[in-house]
This record gives sequence, structure tokens and C-alpha cells, in this order.
Amino acid sequence: MTTASTESTAARTGVWFVGARGSVATTAVAGCAAITAGLHPPTGMVTETAPFAESGLPGLASLVFGGHDTASCPLPKRAEELTAAGVLPHGLSSAVRAELAAADREIRPGGPQAGDTRDDEEIIAAFAADLADFGRRTGVARTVVVNVSSTEPAPSPDDPRLPASALYATAAVRAGCPYVNFTPSTGIRTPGLPAAAEAGGLPYAGRDGKTGQTLLRSVLAPMFVQRALTVRAWSGTNLLGGGDGAALADPAAAAAKNAGKERVLADTLGTAPEGEVHIDDVPALGDWKTAWDHIAFDGFLGSRMVLQTIWQGCDSALAAPLVLDLVRLVARAHEAGLSGPLPELGFYFKDPDGGPAALAAQFEALLGFAERLKAAR
Repeated sequence: MTTASTESTAARTGVWFVGARGSVATTAVAGCAAITAGLHPPTGMVTETAPFAESGLPGLASLVFGGHDTASCPLPKRAEELTAAGVLPHGLSSAVRAELAAADREIRPGGPQAGDTRDDEEIIAAFAADLADFGRRTGVARTVVVNVSSTEPAPSPDDPRLPASALYATAAVRAGCPYVNFTPSTGIRTPGLPAAAEAGGLPYAGRDGKTGQTLLRSVLAPMFVQRALTVRAWSGTNLLGGGDGAALADPAAAAAKNAGKERVLADTLGTAPEGEVHIDDVPALGDWKTAWDHIAFDGFLGSRMVLQTIWQGCDSALAAPLVLDLVRLVARAHEAGLSGPLPELGFYFKDPDGGPAALAAQFEALLGFAERLKAAR
């Protein structure tokens, strides 16, 4: 782990999850507590590797959690459910129960919910007030808002109301909070909002975190380009359950999710290959998922070849370390006076701010960002 001498210890950092009682947020809170207590190593956290030493990142022990959610299940109970599902290791929910309970006390009602008669402006104002209150009571130096809620359908151009993700993002900007969108939902990509964030000196990063299938796609696609191998077709299937599976059973939400998966291939290969991605809700799988890809490509003299991959893993355990990474990086960027989109963080996303160039930059750009943060100390 990064030693205390290389972390920014001057103040605490707030982490405000949109979807704070979901699997990803619960796993992130429990994982942060476990790592801080020395119960588990920081496996999967890129910011805990050598290149990020001396970057002035906030220490994991300095993170204070809160958030919005429409669900009512307390975090300690949610952690017990994740333990029963095999997502969290046995005994961890009990070992970090106090930290989970403390985070749960900072969760406020999300929205809009059924029967909510407030207009968009009233909801945004309420969310922003929650963020301001959290900052005042906890004394954090800054609060990073992270959207880890379920994927929402892409908004219709003639919809008179903003999508929920845009309400939360607008509230974040209004409250002076850096922002991360780990979902495919609209979020800060709402007309006028990116400019408002930049004008307010706020950095932001997104969209749609790469946790499994698309992570593999983003590694394999450049290989075909670099080897001058023509990809003829690339098809995929995802089997998953849990809250994500239920949300993505909605064809409109699935279409929003698949757009990012397909965009990675089109941007990297230069053209969209034949084939589609399918998402199937299998409730029995819970938080576990299986992703299968079938890639047909041409070799020398037109020889037909096929590569198949299978990715099996727990989505929450894949996502949580990336979320903690992003919180630390964006908080440090804000402390260093950076604002607007952070394309160097495209390594983490399917549809990064900065477009195809940010996607192509990948890990080298992230390492360069670490050096930039060091220089800002």
C-alpha cells in the first residue's frame, strides 16, 4: 500500500455515492474500511501501485462516505446479503460494521420517486443542499460525487424532464463538487453542464466504467489493429443477475449500456464490425456475471480465424477498486486546481470524456497524469 507519507493528509475527502445502497457502493465502502484496517490488500487498485506514490492522493483512511439512494436497506444489512452471495468475504461485514453504519447514517433519500410532485429545479436544490450539509457537518475539504446507480435509458429529445442522473450531476456542480459518472447514463453530459463545471473549477470524469467484457475488448481490439488483422465480426453475450441484471432487462437501458461496448470497438478498429452484444438477466446469478465474445478475423492470405473469450467475475468486486481509484484521482485533481474533463482517466471508461483519443491513450495517459499530479505538489 501507499505509505502515509506519500498521501495528502491535510484534510478528509468526502465521497458521495449516487446509488449509495447498491452493490458497488457497499463493496467500495466495505473494501475501503477493510484495506484501511489491514484486513485485506488493495488488490485491483491502480492508485496503490508504485507509479502513484508521491502523487499526493488522499489516503483511504481520509475518505468519508455518504450518498443518495431510493432504497431503504441499511448498508450493514446490504453487506450481509453480499456476503451470503459470495461477493464479500466471510466475516468482513461484521468486521467493518461500524464503518458501514457510519456511511449509512449519511445517506439521504434520492429521487425522483413515485408520487414526487417536485419539479426538476426543486429536486436539484434539495440534492445540492444535502451535499452542502454533508460538507459542513463532516468538515471535508471537498466532496467527490460518484454515480454508481443503475443504468437509465437514454433520454428522449422531447422529454420535458431531466433524467435522474442529470439532476444529481447538476446538483453536484451547483454544490461545487467534482463529479465521476461510472454509468452509461447522461449525468454531466447535459447541455450547459460541462461548461458550468469548468467555469466553477470542477474536474469531472466518465462515462461508463470498464470492469469486465469491455476491459478485455479495449485490450484485444488494439492488438488486431497493431497486427494488421482484419476483424470481420465481433459478437458478445452477457449473463448477469442482481440489480444490474434487472435494470438491463429494460431494452432501452440495455441499449444505452451496449452503446458503450460497441463504441469501444468502432473507435479502436476504425469501423463497427458485424455482430451485436446481448444482455440477458439471469436472476440466479446474483452479482456474478459471465461475458462471452466471439471474434472472427482474417489472417495472412485470407485465412479465416476465430478467437473466443470468456470472462467470469463479480461485477461489484471488479468495479469497487476502480471507483476508489477515481475518487482519489479526481479529488487530487481538484486540489491541484484542474478543472473540466480529465481525458487522462479514459483508461477507466468505455465512453471517456475526450472521445476516441482519450480511449486510445489508455494506461500511458494515466501514468502521465500521475506525473502531472506529482508536479502539482
